[in-house]
Amino acid sequence: MTDAPHTTEPPTRGTRVRLRPHPGSDVMDLALTGRVAEVEDVREDLEGRRQVVVTLSDDPGRDFTTGLGHRFYFSPEELEPLTGQTDTARVLVAGIGNVFLADDGFGPATVAALLEWLPQVPAGAHVADFGIRGMDLAYRLLEGYDVAVLVDAAPRGGTPGDLYLIEPDLETVASAAPEAHGMDPVRVMALAEALSEGESLPRLLVLGCEPLVRMTGDEPDVDVGLSEPVRDATGRAAEELRDLLPRLLRDPATRLETEAEGR
Repeated sequence: MTDAPHTTEPPTRGTRVRLRPHPGSDVMDLALTGRVAEVEDVREDLEGRRQVVVTLSDDPGRDFTTGLGHRFYFSPEELEPLTGQTDTARVLVAGIGNVFLADDGFGPATVAALLEWLPQVPAGAHVADFGIRGMDLAYRLLEGYDVAVLVDAAPRGGTPGDLYLIEPDLETVASAAPEAHGMDPVRVMALAEALSEGESLPRLLVLGCEPLVRMTGDEPDVDVGLSEPVRDATGRAAEELRDLLPRLLRDPATRLETEAEGR
């Protein structure tokens, strides 16, 4: 991938850039020369100068909202937008679930499989394992995405390993009680709405899998690892996400064969 000429206009949120700190910058900034990052925000300092907030594309801790050490500030002149970017939509794929509760780890396992299959995450897409970090996910949902696909275990009475693509009713989201420490997709969306201060939220899709082993977290022992039918389903789910991503990036409002929430 080649780089475009420098720009003094702040790039928009979600733009991928290459870091080019000025000579004489802080040694920590200089150590990031040439690294690829994604724009998270544009802010002004006390003297009115614009500062672009970025996270490194290959930083596994970039989704820790409270992790200040994972965010860096540069002037617009120190950024080179990567060429080949188009005005596509922005799509978040988030694996959620507790890997210590058997099949509840379906979401993290599927995201890991998807990242192994993708030679490169498409521009405009962000794929991450949020585990049980509900607050981090809620804040990430406020980052200007057009669509969020949450990948989770979803007991709906089917055969273990069955996959469901669900689009929750917005009225269900609006009536749900926010929960800062839970990872139920609708409650996380409700938490994001409570934090949004009027900002628009992304379209919500849930790719769920029927679990075989369901745990509540009150058991005396943990159970690491997926049951056989759910483990087999992670590959099919990753393939479905790989096919779904380009469609959502082209048109975030594209009609999909989804199931109504509450079946």
